[in-house]
Amino acid sequence: MRRVMLAGASALVLLGGAGYVTADVYDVVPGVLTRDREALPATGPDTSDDAAPSLLPTPSAPGAPREASDAPVPSRDELAAAVAGASDDPALRRGLGVSIRDGVTGEELWSRAADVPRAPASTAKLLAAFAVADTLDLAERVPTSVVAAPGSRDLVLVVRGDMLLAPGRGDADAVAGRAGLADLARRVARTLVADGRTDVTLRLDTSFAPGPRVPPTWNPNDVRDGFAGPVVMTGLTTTRATPVRPAPTRPEDVVARALVQRLRAEGVTARLRPTSTWSRPAPDDAVALGTVESATYGELLGLALAESDNSLAESLVRQAAASLGRPTTGADANADLVRARLEAADVPTSGLRLKDASGLSPGQAVAPATLSAVLGLAVRGEPAQLRGVVAGLPVSGLSGTLLHRFSSDATRDVRGLPRAKTGTLRAGSSLAGTTVDADGRPLTFVVQVDGFPRTYDGTLRARAAMDRVVAAVTRCGCDDAAG
Repeated sequence: MRRVMLAGASALVLLGGAGYVTADVYDVVPGVLTRDREALPATGPDTSDDAAPSLLPTPSAPGAPREASDAPVPSRDELAAAVAGASDDPALRRGLGVSIRDGVTGEELWSRAADVPRAPASTAKLLAAFAVADTLDLAERVPTSVVAAPGSRDLVLVVRGDMLLAPGRGDADAVAGRAGLADLARRVARTLVADGRTDVTLRLDTSFAPGPRVPPTWNPNDVRDGFAGPVVMTGLTTTRATPVRPAPTRPEDVVARALVQRLRAEGVTARLRPTSTWSRPAPDDAVALGTVESATYGELLGLALAESDNSLAESLVRQAAASLGRPTTGADANADLVRARLEAADVPTSGLRLKDASGLSPGQAVAPATLSAVLGLAVRGEPAQLRGVVAGLPVSGLSGTLLHRFSSDATRDVRGLPRAKTGTLRAGSSLAGTTVDADGRPLTFVVQVDGFPRTYDGTLRARAAMDRVVAAVTRCGCDDAAG
C-alpha cells in the first residue's frame, strides 16, 4: 500500500487498499495564522451546569453587536443561490449533499440531496460524540487506581479507560497526560513503605469494557502505519498512534512496566504477574492505595474530535456502552450503541450504515440529514452536554483539523468563523459544523461530496470545493428583505 504525504496547507495522506485518506491527521500541526475577521478562540466543551456555551464564533462588526436571535433568517432561495455559485466545480456535480439549519432554532432552512447517504469519513465522530454526550456525564473523570486487599502484597492496577496517562508526573492543565504514573506510584508507595510492604506483585484488572483490540472492520494497515491504535482501556499519551510512530500492540503492557519502574523509584519492588491473570476483576475487599484521574469526559471527547483520534473515539463510545450495561465485545457493539442513541432521539437514520464509531472503516454511509439533525439537537441543547461539544469543534484557520483549511483566495476571508468536524476519504469527503452569516445569524451546515475522481488531485479539489460552499454561506446576507 502506497502512502503519499504532502506537507503544508494541503497536507494529505492517500491510502490505497481500503481507500482511506487521512487529511485529518496531517492538518493537526502547530502554527500561527492571521485572519481577516475576528472570532472567539476555540475552546473545549464547558460542562458546568450553569454554562451555556456559544456554538459559534462572533464576527467583528462596527457598533453594538446584534443578538443572534434578532438577526434575519436566510431565505431558501438565497441559500440555494449561494451554494450553487460556490459549487460549480465539475468534481461536485455528481455527488453534492448539503443541509443548512438555523443556529437559533435548529430548524432546517435548505437542503440538497440531504437524504442520500454517502461516506462520512471522520464526520461519523459527530454521531459518536452525540452517543457519548447522551450517555456519560461529561464532567466526570476516568480513574486509574492501584488497589489491594487489606495487608496484601498483591497489588492490582484497575484501568477504566484513560488511554492518555503521562509516564511521569501528570499535568493538571493538560487533557492528554493529566493523570501521571509517577503521581500514582508516589501515593501507592507512601502507604506500602509505611506498612513495610516493599516487595509486592502487580497485575492489571482489564475487566472493564472489554472488546476487540482492533475493530475487525478497520484496515490492519491503518493500525500498522499509525493512523489508529489498539482500543484498550489504558495507555500512555507518549505512545499514542501517529503516522510516524505506530502505537504498541499491547499498550497495557507498556503501562504496567512503566508503573513498575515508578514504584521502584519510590522504594517498592514490584513483580508483574502473568498477563493471563489480568482479565480478572480486583478482589471485592480491595481498597485503593492510590488513584489518579484523567481530564473530564468532555475534554477527552473534545480532543478526539479536534485531532480526529480514531482510537480515542472508539474507546469513549465503548465506555458509554459499558456504563449502560450493554455488550461491548461484539464487532458491531460501538456502531449499535450509536445507532440506538440516534434512533431514541428521533434522528433520521434512513440509509445509515455504521461499522464503527470513528468513521475509519470502509463501506460506511451517513446521509447529510442524519449529521444535520445531530447539529440541530446541539442547537436546542438536546442533550444539554452536546452543545458544549459542538462549541469546541476546530475553528477554520486556527485549530485542530481545520488549521490549514480555508486558506485559498476564495475562502480566507471567512477564516475564524466556521467551526467543523472534517472527514476525508477517497470514497467521499465531508464537513459538518457551525458558522454565522454576514447578517449575524448563526447557522449549522453539513456538506458531503462523493463521485469526484479518486485521485490526489480529485480529493484536494473536493475538499477545496466544500470550503467554498461553507464560505459562501458564511459571507451571505441571505434574508428575504435583502432580496
